[in-house]
Amino acid sequence: MTRLDTDFARAQFPAFWEPSLLGQAFFENAGGSYPCRFVTERLERFYRTRKVQPYGAYAASADAGDEMDEARTRLAAMMGVADDELSFGPSTTANTYVLAQAFREHLAPGDALVVTDQDHEANSGPWRRLEAAGIELREWRLDPATGRLDPADLAALLDDRVRLVCFPHCSNVVGEVNDVVTICNMVRRAGAWSCVDGVSYAPHGLPDVAALGADIYLFSAYKTYGPHQGLMVIRRGLGEVLPDQAHFFNSDTLYKRFTPAGPDHAQIAACAGIADYVDAVYGHHYGGADAPAVAPVERAAHVHDLMRAHEARLLQPLLDYLAARDDLRLIGPEQAENRAPTVAIAHPRPGAELAAALAPHGILAGGGSFYANRALEALGLIASHGVLRLSFVHYTTADEIDRLVAALDSVI
Repeated sequence: MTRLDTDFARAQFPAFWEPSLLGQAFFENAGGSYPCRFVTERLERFYRTRKVQPYGAYAASADAGDEMDEARTRLAAMMGVADDELSFGPSTTANTYVLAQAFREHLAPGDALVVTDQDHEANSGPWRRLEAAGIELREWRLDPATGRLDPADLAALLDDRVRLVCFPHCSNVVGEVNDVVTICNMVRRAGAWSCVDGVSYAPHGLPDVAALGADIYLFSAYKTYGPHQGLMVIRRGLGEVLPDQAHFFNSDTLYKRFTPAGPDHAQIAACAGIADYVDAVYGHHYGGADAPAVAPVERAAHVHDLMRAHEARLLQPLLDYLAARDDLRLIGPEQAENRAPTVAIAHPRPGAELAAALAPHGILAGGGSFYANRALEALGLIASHGVLRLSFVHYTTADEIDRLVAALDSVI
């Protein structure tokens, strides 16, 4: 099997030749990844030559609109959905809040929705607020020993009153990848819609949303090598039923229905750089003059698999090291196969204190609750004490994992 060329990948990220960052290993990617050069170049070009009102008759305006459309069209194609099923907003938190307002109007008192306690608060809090509107709230609870969400427990919550099930592709502290296909099939058979928070998964490979079967899929571009935008897929069958939340004259345009705020033109245009990067990685590993033409969703799938395989190779030694220690608690699975490289550990010392102790060793990590207070407390931990979170993506190297382990030996 083709292996990821990390030298090529790292060459596409300006942070790796930035003098102020040299000699430091970045292990806080779950909070925001480095942006790739395609994104920063597009952003700089837009601000320099196209920072005008888009979609006008003059060249700079037309070019600005074209780049915004390009971002939506290309990324949607890579995720296997129609281009108008993808919309942009200021963040995933804001996008989820807007969606919750749409559901507040659409649902009736007595209807029910399901949320989890494994979630980041962005895909939990806005939905929980609907309880004040008479919507019944049901909680799909994680296993307090393992952090796992068991689909059998969800099945016990589903009946003909449930209209929506909200859950994460993977938790930002537990790390286990949930079986989205199985869960979405269960939800659909129950006559409900599914809302999947992909913020902690998408950085490890763009998902094929159509294949997953999700009605809503959300993630953050700034954690996926891009600018600070939230990306939101809403499949047509749901998007055209929900009450629109935008200006009335935009209600006939699906990708505008749930973006009440004026979009950030430059950042949307720069998101096309994410697609540039996926195509560059695909071309480097599978391209060439004789390479057959491959559909965008297939190119993205190949790159997804490259990234995931590389991350798993690096993740397993780290998990083995942490699992062998008796002075800390590793949250989530001990096997890399079915988890993202987002690794939280509980220790007698507060998470933020451990992260600060790692910094002099050139390890950039995070400590705290990471807006996953409900998940930490469900695991029997104190959210204010927090955990140390070590998170990486495909541009991380085996040498950096070795440096991390050595630093942990010194600090813990």
